[in-house]
Amino acid sequence: MALALSLGQRGQGACWPNPAVGCVIVRDGRIVGRGWTQPGGRPHAEPLALAQAGEAARGATAYVSLEPCSHYGKTPPCAEALIKAGVARVVSAIEDSDPRVAGQGFAMLREAGIEVTTGVLAEQAARDHAGFFLKTEQGRPFVTLKLASSFDGRIATSSGHSQWITGPKARRAVHAMRARHDAVMVGAGTARADDPSLTVRDLGIEAQPVRVVISRHLDIPLMSQLARTASEIPVWLCHGPSPDAERARAWEGLGARLIPCALREHHIDATDLLQQLGQAGLTRVFCEGGSALTASLLEEDLVDELVGFSAGLTIGAEGLPAIGSLGLESLDAAPRFELIETRAIGPDVLHRWARALR
Repeated sequence: MALALSLGQRGQGACWPNPAVGCVIVRDGRIVGRGWTQPGGRPHAEPLALAQAGEAARGATAYVSLEPCSHYGKTPPCAEALIKAGVARVVSAIEDSDPRVAGQGFAMLREAGIEVTTGVLAEQAARDHAGFFLKTEQGRPFVTLKLASSFDGRIATSSGHSQWITGPKARRAVHAMRARHDAVMVGAGTARADDPSLTVRDLGIEAQPVRVVISRHLDIPLMSQLARTASEIPVWLCHGPSPDAERARAWEGLGARLIPCALREHHIDATDLLQQLGQAGLTRVFCEGGSALTASLLEEDLVDELVGFSAGLTIGAEGLPAIGSLGLESLDAAPRFELIETRAIGPDVLHRWARALR
């Protein structure tokens, strides 16, 4: 199952809106087939692993990181494929929360006389599939918030200078994290100040994440890197109800997708923003700032994981804080997360924090 989960992780960021599933076929103690959800969501993991196993799948055990699907979509049910292949046993990590499945895949297998075992490494599977489950159950994607800051929590000097606070190894780690998300998201201020490309570079991947920019008025330069590459790599602009019509036409002409969002106190409503992204199919979003967008997500309790890169330098109180105002008067109201990983990345420190899965 650990191998099935690791295989499934290979599909993260490339198979949305489908879940990133891994499958391992074992017969007589030997792995005879492996598969994971392919880019675009098809083929699914189980048919790939079964095709690799061939006749060796008959009487074998299939380890699957998520309940096999039971409904007809653009492909036949994976539960049906396992039955036709003649597997004797299916071991699954966790039940699918999609109402089209939700235990029906297991029921199909049991009715066909296949032994079904569930709950193996379920906690890890719940984290791996958290984005798909959130989209299914709450209509929004999983949100990873990344902050790269000085030791004293600043992301730039008072003049706005921010390149580079962290070192090359930390930046490469960020690219690897981008690759495992469906989209990379920033606010308009970051897009204007840094002119980022928001792409995954130097890792040899083919499928780039969607670039999402939150801009109420679409006031992002039309000669920016995002604008120049919008026809090649998706750019989604989340804007307010009444954007500048001329700018809207210009961005659409460049190939960008415009997504209207509701406002809350003159700013894009973070809850509605994520609902819109969920409706568009996204399951995992990697947010890279800036401070106002970060604060709005934290205020609305919409951050599922924090990833921090802390550098060994100090900038001082005049520097730009990593997180904007949260209006807290008591520590009891502060968002809290649980430490799940810490390690050195070159001269910097990586720390990951997650909240308990709901």
